[in-house]
Amino acid sequence: MHQTKKGNQWYFGMKAHIGVDVASGVVHSLTGTAANQAAISQMAAVLHGAEEVVVADAGYIGAEKRPEHTDREVSWFIAAKRSLIKALPPGEREQAETVERAQPQQLRSPVEHPFHVVKNLFHHRKVRYRGLRKNIAQLYTLFALAHLVIAKKALRAPAAA
Repeated sequence: MHQTKKGNQWYFGMKAHIGVDVASGVVHSLTGTAANQAAISQMAAVLHGAEEVVVADAGYIGAEKRPEHTDREVSWFIAAKRSLIKALPPGEREQAETVERAQPQQLRSPVEHPFHVVKNLFHHRKVRYRGLRKNIAQLYTLFALAHLVIAKKALRAPAAA
């Protein structure tokens, strides 16, 4: 694992990148990287190939232009960086903010729910082991258990006769 700097704060650890099915809320792909790697480098790893719409945060800007995604027939909805919106002149800034609000947070929220379960319900806030391999193995276990929490209502429902 490596260290990285965001603003004036240094971080040591890793990142988890997940692909989530919007209909069920279940994580279909997971990959972990060192903290100093860019999120966009893992976009191909978290897509399964049958997507029609890809929704991502600002860390994945430019993913649709990368060579591994040129043959994908999907609609890309990637958030703009706040610094780019703030740098615009006032008239254009309001228009850009309106476009960002038109892309509702509800589209990005299915990805945040498994992270909520892992971080808040399972209290996984810091990595436990020194290497990426063991920490990624732990993430696979945590997200598999998060599937059970997310699908709890469907699993408890009585079978239709």
